[in-house]
Amino acid sequence: MSLSMRVVVPPHPLIAHWLCVARDAETPTPLFRTAITELGRWLTYELLRDWLPHRPASVHTPLGDSDGHVIDASVELAVVPILRAGLGLWEGGQAVLPTARVWHVGLRRDEQTSQPHWYLDGLPDVIGERTGVLVYDPMIATGGSLLAVLERLKQKGVAGPRLRVISVLAAAPGLRRLGEAMPDLHLHTACIDEQLNARNFIVPGLGDAGDRFFGTG
Repeated sequence: MSLSMRVVVPPHPLIAHWLCVARDAETPTPLFRTAITELGRWLTYELLRDWLPHRPASVHTPLGDSDGHVIDASVELAVVPILRAGLGLWEGGQAVLPTARVWHVGLRRDEQTSQPHWYLDGLPDVIGERTGVLVYDPMIATGGSLLAVLERLKQKGVAGPRLRVISVLAAAPGLRRLGEAMPDLHLHTACIDEQLNARNFIVPGLGDAGDRFFGTG
């Protein structure tokens, strides 16, 4: 893995709790949805600590003046949920970023080759030079789908400090691939699992996040 790529696993008890719920094979679909939504909420909260644009401000309280900080609304933020389960992560994230713009993308992995195939591209033709972009990818196994999205964003000028990623789980092989291709990437995940099986599914992982979230498995 590239030493310059930053991967953060926040030591938050709520993140650990909801990940455990999501991993459990006995967790029913409604509770699984709640777990993914809560992981989206708390991972977004943690990621924004040093990334959310803000500026100094002075306010008048009922008893005097106070200096503080407010969110800088002049800096646009956009989110890119990767379908399907990325929608669940964003469901939690939007409670933290209610004013962000949303650009949906959909990629389907070929089960034989593990290569991603686009079926939806909701990215705009032009992205503002100051726009920050946050990508929600529920599972990083080989990293192929996420890398395809990041490369398309890079073609539109979005890379480096303007770009961040949230994932529930990331496998070490996928992180190595991302680090080699995007050495300046900043990524938050609930946990790093070491292995992929013969079908390139994360082990121990949590199964197919999309199937479990929508009850289609």
